[in-house]
Amino acid sequence: MNRDQKTDIVSALNETFSKAKFAAVADYRGLKVSELEKLRKDLRQSDAQIQVAKNTLLRLAVKDTPYESLADSFSGTTAVAIGFTEPVGPAKALTTFAKDFDAFTIRTASLEGSALTADDIEALSKLPSKEELLAKLLGTMNSVPGSFVRVLAAVPQKMMYALSAVKDQKEN
Repeated sequence: MNRDQKTDIVSALNETFSKAKFAAVADYRGLKVSELEKLRKDLRQSDAQIQVAKNTLLRLAVKDTPYESLADSFSGTTAVAIGFTEPVGPAKALTTFAKDFDAFTIRTASLEGSALTADDIEALSKLPSKEELLAKLLGTMNSVPGSFVRVLAAVPQKMMYALSAVKDQKEN
């Protein structure tokens, strides 16, 4: 690989890190290409990607980004998973893959500049996704007006029951 190719790779990786909301560093030693492709597919579904590059190029790429703290963990066989929208989906994909394949271990991660450990990533993966949280919020917002309307409708309904009871009493 010549110097121009390395410069292109570093600039592309730097641009990717600049756009990222979440980045995780993992060791993939012992994985087959087909297994790594399964992880790529899972990450792609949650608007994330995984990059495999030389450690020196990765160290150069994270300079002047919020993920500069990850540079210390670039050693050995390094794969970097990068999420662009929200961190829960990629964290779920990574932890599930790490449980399925013992050869894949998560070293560390960073969420918009804040360092995370492997345990933090596992805790993050247990959180509901953005879509689930929005659905719960919408359900809550819909239930409040519905309950309010039922309470307001009950007042005239009870008044009608009372008037009907008075009418029945006077007829008898």
